[in-house]
Amino acid sequence: MHTKGLGAWLPRRRLRNPDKTAIVFGDGQRLSYSQLAHSAERVSQVLVARGVREGDSVAYLGENSPDFLITLFGAVRIGAVFVPVNTRLAIPEIEHVLSDSGARILIHDPEFAHRLERLLTASGAPAHVIRTGSSGRDGTLGLARLIEQATDIPPLHAADDDTPAAIVYTSGTTGRAKGAVLTHANLTAVAVNNLIDYDVSSDDVALMISPLFHVAALGMGALPVLLKGGTLVLEKGFDPGTALDLVERYRVTMLSGVPTTFQLLVDHPEWGSTDLSSLDKLTCGGSAVPSRILAAYEERGMSFSQGYGMTETSPGATSLSPDMTAHKLGSVGLPHFFTDVRVVDESGGAVETGIVGEIQVAGPNVFAGYHGLPDATAASLTADGWFRSGDLGYVDDHGYLYISDRLKDMIISGGENIYPAEIESLIADIDGVTGAAVIGVPDERWGEVPIAVLTVRDGFDITLDTIRGTLEGRVARYKLPTRVEIVGSLPRTASGKVRKHELRGLFPR
Repeated sequence: MHTKGLGAWLPRRRLRNPDKTAIVFGDGQRLSYSQLAHSAERVSQVLVARGVREGDSVAYLGENSPDFLITLFGAVRIGAVFVPVNTRLAIPEIEHVLSDSGARILIHDPEFAHRLERLLTASGAPAHVIRTGSSGRDGTLGLARLIEQATDIPPLHAADDDTPAAIVYTSGTTGRAKGAVLTHANLTAVAVNNLIDYDVSSDDVALMISPLFHVAALGMGALPVLLKGGTLVLEKGFDPGTALDLVERYRVTMLSGVPTTFQLLVDHPEWGSTDLSSLDKLTCGGSAVPSRILAAYEERGMSFSQGYGMTETSPGATSLSPDMTAHKLGSVGLPHFFTDVRVVDESGGAVETGIVGEIQVAGPNVFAGYHGLPDATAASLTADGWFRSGDLGYVDDHGYLYISDRLKDMIISGGENIYPAEIESLIADIDGVTGAAVIGVPDERWGEVPIAVLTVRDGFDITLDTIRGTLEGRVARYKLPTRVEIVGSLPRTASGKVRKHELRGLFPR
């Protein structure tokens, strides 16, 4: 079926549900599907008037807001490529994203203006810069005024499956971030997978507290809901008290986050008194949900879907349905409906059930490659087109996938392989532990030994004896941490994954 890509989504949704609320934001402001489509069309005219053509990159720097989605849909409807910029990046990192993507235009929130002054005078800066809101830089018009004045709406570009829709930069856990090129087919496929596996409906109200510049919130949250005709409640940042209030106020049905997100909600004083009865779809990624957090939600009648994926798979690869959470504790589930997953050995051959190997992913949601990096693209794909995740895992007798660890994070101690994720999941269940990362440090006798780096709730005294006593008898002795380091916070990517290379720099031995 010829759909003309993501650019056709809003016009088609406008025909079906023009007055349905698409977005709730700010202090109860609302945008209907008709208004959202109208604004996206006018953004496309704003872009064309500034020389943006098919294949050009349009960058956006800002927190969750209607402008993010208006710019996205305005760009793709003329065949341009949307580049979401992580607001947490340092200026040199933002410079890299803009120059590497070749962004012709940058649209940004006013609050980032002071950070961009040096960048905008650098060589390779975008030719055009537009602020959201009414007023722009040096007396120019802001995006809101430009939308009001836009006329002569350009025609809808007929994108095919291979047309790039977005360049999403990887979290950059090592080295410079690479731009993963996601096509219209990639983002459509991941949205459809979510409709099927998470039963997204047009009645759903999704609270978006994770940043849309991260592909998980975009591909697994915003896009499926808009495709189905549901409602997005956009929140600029995550505050547990505010999130609880929004769930109750707007009868939110869908909420996604990382384990820390859900723990902070449980720890908030209003947790017990907030009406959460509308919530029926909780999705957690980044790492497994500790069983004590699962129990806290189950006491309130809620269960989690969990999953696994990465930027290069748009990002969903697998999902674990709530009814299987208890039966398959620790699993990230089955492959998404239109996605395939396999586990292979070092030579690329299939491994037996229960044997750890590299996880590989195939399907219409697998990216087109890294922007401008043909060698890196070739290295990331097998000869038969499977994406090499670099993650280690195994599949059980029923086809459910379990993650062992990142290949590069595996610790080799005395010739034995140690997968930190296994230990971290057990430590995370200790009362008082709010975050756990296990890394390897050099050891003269064993080559490497594991240490635990933790964040701990006030009032709790977590010692090495506490950790070793909890793990004793549950894992092999060579896997027991040799020391514990307590830190104020763990360095994390936007998706919630711990930046272990930074921890190894803080604790080199």
